[in-house]
Amino acid sequence: MSLVLAAVGPATASVSPHAQVKAMARGVNILGYDPIWRDPAQARFRLDHLARIKQGGFDTVRVNLHAFEHMDREYRLDPDWLATLDKVIAAALAQKLTVILDEHNFIACGQEMDACRPRLMAFWRQIGRRYKDADAAVVFEILNEPNGQLTDVVWNKWLVEALAVIRENNPTRNVIIGPVLWNNIERLNVLNLPKGDRHIIATVHYYHPMEFTHQGAPWSTNTPTVGIAWGTPAERQRLKSDFALVQRWAKAEDRPILLGEFGAYDKGRHAFARRLYRRSCPGGRIQRLGLDLLAI
Repeated sequence: MSLVLAAVGPATASVSPHAQVKAMARGVNILGYDPIWRDPAQARFRLDHLARIKQGGFDTVRVNLHAFEHMDREYRLDPDWLATLDKVIAAALAQKLTVILDEHNFIACGQEMDACRPRLMAFWRQIGRRYKDADAAVVFEILNEPNGQLTDVVWNKWLVEALAVIRENNPTRNVIIGPVLWNNIERLNVLNLPKGDRHIIATVHYYHPMEFTHQGAPWSTNTPTVGIAWGTPAERQRLKSDFALVQRWAKAEDRPILLGEFGAYDKGRHAFARRLYRRSCPGGRIQRLGLDLLAI
């Protein structure tokens, strides 16, 4: 029995996706590039940090998992890596946090879809089986920001396949799925979710305008170093229009929406503008999940 199940017992009753998103409220991405996955003794993140996250007013942790690097040639996950994941989940659940298990090999999948697909399906087969009796507060996210070779046509096929794998052992666990082009709001209209599966949470990410949100980010070579402000009437109207589109889609599809990533990198000088950007993201059916940009 995994540490997660030993710590929290059998799964609770299923939770509606709308109720689950409401409970998520504020959250943060964690552990994307931490040495904990290679050698727990070298970890920067400590499990007791989860108590500080909870005390800080957060309700959710989104665990960014680069699982492909921890598979053997037959796509089997490293037992030590899984044991570490067990501990992370158990510690988060002990703090009454919602835990999103987010498969985060989005760059590899966007660049080499043929190599990605068997790994992605093997990951969810193993994770689905391992955590089938975990608390309903453990939520699965099939893949962060599908992009590149994962076109609308490809992704709509893959998500059905991955859902089928997950549903073998988790018939009512809530699963997070976003559209292509990096979970782009404008691609929601071509995201084809199985209509009969009502335990799905749709997700979008929002970084518009990139020139502002990614200024100074070392991985973003097409954005300015610093010095870009935000908050003109046109920029505010664009924000409102974008999220009005999301709300219309959510109402038409009767799906809850999770704003899985948003925010601005901290190298820009215009801190006031950054605060305005965060505060201007509208509420309604859009639940805010805080961003750790270093984890994407």
